[in-house]
Amino acid sequence: MSLSLTLLTYALGTKIPLTAMAAPLWLLYAVVAGTVAGGCWVIAHECGHRAFHPNPRVEAVVGFVLHSLLLVPYFSWQHSHAVHHANCNHMEGGETHVPPRAGSPAGRLVARISKQLGPELYGVTSLITHLLLGWPLYLLFGVAGGENYGAPTSHFTTAGPFRNGRRALFPNACIGLMRLSNLGLLGMLAILVLAAIQFSPARVLCVYGLPYLVINSWLVGYTWLQHTDTDIPHFSTADWTWAKGALQTVDRPYGPILNLLHHGIGSTHVCHHVNPRIPHYNAWRATYLLNERFPHLVRYDPTPIHRALWRVATRCAVVQQPSSGEGFFYQPQPVSEA
Repeated sequence: MSLSLTLLTYALGTKIPLTAMAAPLWLLYAVVAGTVAGGCWVIAHECGHRAFHPNPRVEAVVGFVLHSLLLVPYFSWQHSHAVHHANCNHMEGGETHVPPRAGSPAGRLVARISKQLGPELYGVTSLITHLLLGWPLYLLFGVAGGENYGAPTSHFTTAGPFRNGRRALFPNACIGLMRLSNLGLLGMLAILVLAAIQFSPARVLCVYGLPYLVINSWLVGYTWLQHTDTDIPHFSTADWTWAKGALQTVDRPYGPILNLLHHGIGSTHVCHHVNPRIPHYNAWRATYLLNERFPHLVRYDPTPIHRALWRVATRCAVVQQPSSGEGFFYQPQPVSEA
């Protein structure tokens, strides 16, 4: 379903005229095509978790092809994502959306910027940097990665400055698969270059590039809201346990259309962190059972997505530990409701 709908929407994009008058149509196309193609991203994500097919070779091929088509280094991402699941909400060992401590150089810089800009402007800036720039910055330089792995890190190489942390994000055993991931991206880039020569760079930028930005926005938006809010703690090594970290994930109401297109990734995410091998079509039943048997442990926030996103963007800048033995929470920001 995801692949068929994606191919259909991209095919329609080849028919839209490259004129200024068609700009609203291109905007609509980007939103629709990028939203639909996000389903392919989620299927590749399931392959990375061994939740797609009993045969690991089938999973590897499907995940590698789908993610390469979306310019994602599949095997490199698969490893860093496994690190994220193994160290969810861990200040030192976590990976992706690890918040800066208030007393760190990065934390002081972020806090100063948020104070100078004010909540509204900081929220807008945060939305732009996260949704449009967050994914490539993470892949290229490890932005918002865990403290243990140093800065920068990269999903494309372990050379030079990209391997200077207390622990290597990508051990030597990952280098071969990292190179294979890079070859997949080079192959896709070659296809895009050939298409640009055949049809025009503008056509490729519009048909492929515009939905690409929307796909990345959905990806970052989902993960940002799954692991970030004013009442969600992060833990240092002394206080962290795997169960404690995994249960800080939050489910949110994305509605039937997005849950269909994106296979429930944002509404069954607590279950996904409890057991990432559960396929998306069984995650609904598993989520129901978790809520039935452990209602006090499963986080669910009914806030509409756009309001939750604005709250997180405006109020979640840096974290601080109120007292020893507790988690690190985002510091109160001035209230600004959309």
